[in-house]
Amino acid sequence: MTSTTGTGTIKRITDRGFGFIAASDGTEYFFHHSACTDTPFNSMREGDSVKFTLGEGPKGPRAENVSLA
Repeated sequence: MTSTTGTGTIKRITDRGFGFIAASDGTEYFFHHSACTDTPFNSMREGDSVKFTLGEGPKGPRAENVSLA
């Protein structure tokens, strides 16, 4: 099984452990702190470039395996 990957920029980070990524194709993806790999969530900042795997959550598309690009 092949995973689809994407790239984008962190648009918003909350103090509640989640954030949103603006993908290079214009789509916005939710991500949870537990989806971060290689880089701890609390080290990520708005405007950081990231790469991720596309996933589907209960409320729509989400980013998984999020790491700095």
